[in-house]
Amino acid sequence: MTPATGHIPVLLAEVLAALEPRQGDVYVDATLGAGGYTRAMLAAGVTRALAFDRDPVAHQRNADLAADPRVTLIERPFAELEAGLADHGVTAADAIAFDIGVSSWQLDEAARGFSFQADGPLDMRMASAGMSAADFINAASEAEIADVLWRLGDEPGSRRIARAIVADRPLTRTSELARLVRSVLGAQPGGKDAATRTFQALRIHVNDELGQLEAGLAAAERLLAPGGRLAVVSFHSAEDRQVKTFLRDRSGGAPAGSRHAPAMAAPRPPSFARPARAIRPSAAEIAANPRARSATLRSAVRTAAPAWSVAA
Repeated sequence: MTPATGHIPVLLAEVLAALEPRQGDVYVDATLGAGGYTRAMLAAGVTRALAFDRDPVAHQRNADLAADPRVTLIERPFAELEAGLADHGVTAADAIAFDIGVSSWQLDEAARGFSFQADGPLDMRMASAGMSAADFINAASEAEIADVLWRLGDEPGSRRIARAIVADRPLTRTSELARLVRSVLGAQPGGKDAATRTFQALRIHVNDELGQLEAGLAAAERLLAPGGRLAVVSFHSAEDRQVKTFLRDRSGGAPAGSRHAPAMAAPRPPSFARPARAIRPSAAEIAANPRARSATLRSAVRTAAPAWSVAA
């Protein structure tokens, strides 16, 4: 656990094994959160760590890291890794970690509006700027809402929920939305709360989490030095597919062309090697930290080949 928050970093031992921390490494924590990965990397001998989070509360909660001369905290989204590092004179990294998704303390604070388990404003933003969840569901069309719930939440009842939202809006509180979704879907198998997928989908949409992930992975590819290590922990099937596809393609594992679908261009040298098999939490870790149950870790090592991604 991190000392200040009681937060339990997910798949911590596995992430450390993938990142292979070494003295003298420049380590980038793309998702500071409660600071668990950064503290573990420092304890393992890393001598410079730069940690990103767009949520200002994350920076407030990691005052001990801010006071550590080895650490630089950067209040930016991880889509801006390159610009954020350049501000501090860093152009390359030896290890980069992503822990995609919402932090435990964000879920636990009702005022943030992430959780369906407590009443609060229907917000869900990881930073103060931009559209809130209430802004979206109270203005979007029924089709737009249904698409978000289906695409980002794998919600089979997306159309019925969207229809009910449009009929009952405006909705401004988490309790209102959770109650509406439960009334539409009824009891769920295994005791899972019916509102789970809807809240997940709205959070991912409001924070553009898939767009952020795409930009962050591309930036990591450009920043990692040859031999640099990348580790990504995701909690949603769409996120994991995105990471899996990124590493598969850039390690030379993309399907070859055929006479039915010929390759469009000559293959590029792989920018990543040794993509590891997906790792998921053990039963013991899930028992100790139920929020870890949907986590997946994927990792790979940067080659010396040019990055496929072009800086924006």
